[in-house]
This record gives sequence, structure tokens and C-alpha cells, in this order.
Amino acid sequence: MSRNTSPDSGAHWTEPGAWPVAPGIHRIPLPLPMDGLQAINVYVLETEEGLTLIDGGWALEVSRAALIDALHGIGKSLKDIRAFLVTHAHRDHYTQAVTLRAEVGARVSLGGGERIALERMHEHAGGDSPFVPLLRRAGAPDLAADWAAHRDPIRPEHWEYPDTWLETDQRITVGERELSAVSTPGHTRGHYVFADTDQSLLFAGDHVLPTITPSVGFEGVPGELPLAAFLSSLAKVRSLPDLRLLPAHGPVGMSSHARVDELLEHHDHRLDLCIWALGAGEQTAYQVAAQLPWTRRDRRLSDLDPFNAGLATMETRVHLELLVARGQVTVSEVDGQDVFRLA
Repeated sequence: MSRNTSPDSGAHWTEPGAWPVAPGIHRIPLPLPMDGLQAINVYVLETEEGLTLIDGGWALEVSRAALIDALHGIGKSLKDIRAFLVTHAHRDHYTQAVTLRAEVGARVSLGGGERIALERMHEHAGGDSPFVPLLRRAGAPDLAADWAAHRDPIRPEHWEYPDTWLETDQRITVGERELSAVSTPGHTRGHYVFADTDQSLLFAGDHVLPTITPSVGFEGVPGELPLAAFLSSLAKVRSLPDLRLLPAHGPVGMSSHARVDELLEHHDHRLDLCIWALGAGEQTAYQVAAQLPWTRRDRRLSDLDPFNAGLATMETRVHLELLVARGQVTVSEVDGQDVFRLA
């Protein structure tokens, strides 16, 4: 079986439809306009009062049409949606939830740590991407210029505030289910996962993905030491019972414990690689990233498209910042760029 085959559908995990993953729960893959992440899994929880969706998809006509078709396949419609539990405020998770809220009256819940991200989206509507100055400081002015030139317009109506801010770990009642809403900052400041321990399910958002490593540092206003937060959140999920992984991207069914262990090992290895790269002398995050392998194919940074090269640069930056906090690396500002060296 291919590593991208999902056991609920018996097909590639992006195959359209409403795939049953547990009694009263369906997985609906919705298309995304990018080559790397081809779809996002939205999970539909049925209750007597209506539907609760975990994540909402990207506010695109093709995504809306796919959601309508999939819901029709289980005898439901958009009007049956009562609530969205959104794992975090990236556009492929949040924007369609906000759009449909205005149409069907559903309530949207989101982690309180995402306030800053939503505020920044409104501040930058019609202006440069908030990631542009981060890439410049990371020593990647050419990437920053490319991101500035090819930015998508920010539509403020897609980034309105939720109805409910999730501020702590808490229990959420969804029909006859009790979900544990667990704060897992790292991928973003306000990321949450939702655990159904009665059915041994983990709605993991982008915190734990089965076939790729979640990006860390892809925020216009990064938190303090986001990689440290991410590793701590992984340990927090590892302390839960071993649950069946229901990710936002990729096939369902992997052991949450097994995948968390793999992700922790991956980041230990990346930290070691950063130290190895700095053995050649002081460098920016972009220069370090250029020495590291990327993706499962061990591609070079120069082989990546500008968007993914930017992600790789920001990912390297958060690894270097953690090494600084640990006292293994030092950093200084030179001509508006952060330059790192071994301590």
C-alpha cells in the first residue's frame, strides 16, 4: 500500500468524498491551489443538532463545491453546519469557516494565541506580506523580493475574529461526544488539537502530520522560540493515550505516539545539522539552509521554488534560535541581518 493511501477510502488521501473514519465522523478532503499540499482534511462530526466541522478549508469556489458535493453524499448540506473548531489560523484551515459562518450562522472557535496573527493580517491588507521583513533579516533579500512581488491579496473579511477564543485546555461537548481541546503552540502560536479519547482519535491539525514534518516559524509575528514551543507541544501530545491520528494533511490511522517520536527525532537531527553547518564559520539562516537537505528527496535549497525556499529559511531560523537559547550558538546583527556562529 502506498504511504499516501488512506485506509478509510482505500485510495490516495486526496480522493474527493466523505470517508467514514469512525461512527458519526467523516473525513472530507478539500482541494488546495498548491503542488505540495494538494488538499486539507476537514472532519465532519454528526450530532442531533447538526454538524460540527474540525477545520474549514480555504475560501475558494472549488473548495466550497467539493464540500457541498461531499456533504450531499452523506445526506447533508451546508445549512446543517452548526459549528467549526479550527485548529489554527492558516488560510487553508480558517478562511472558509469564516466565510460559511456568515452564510449559515455557524459558530467558529479558535485558539486565543491566534489573535496576533489575525491582527497582523488586517494591518497588512493591501501591503507587503509580513514574512518579507523576516526573510530579509534571515539573509534572503532575493527571496523577500520574490515573496513581496507574488503575494496574494489579503481579504480582511476572511480574517474576521472567531465567535469563541479557546484560551486553555478544556473539554468541549459536541453532541454526545466529549472532546479534549489541547493547546499545542509551535506550528502557530494558537494551534489546538482535539482528542476524542473515548474513540481513541486525535484531530491533529498541522501539529502532527503522518508523511511530512509540519513547518515551524511560518508566522508573520513568530512567538518566542517557536521550535521550543513545538517540541514541548509534541511531548504534551505524547503524554496523552496513544490515539489514532486524524491529520489535516495525509492519510489517517497512524499511531500518534509513533509519529510524535519520529518528529522529535527529526528535529534533533536538524539541530545537529545546523551545528555541523556552522562549523564552517558565521552565517545567516539562509546560508545555513543552503547547506542542508530538504524534503524526503534530500533536495538542495536552490532546487526549491521561492515559496518553499522561504519556508525552509524560516524553519532554519527557528532551529538556530533554539540553539542560541541553549547556549550552543551565538547571534549578532550585521547590516540588518542575523548572523549566527558556534558558541
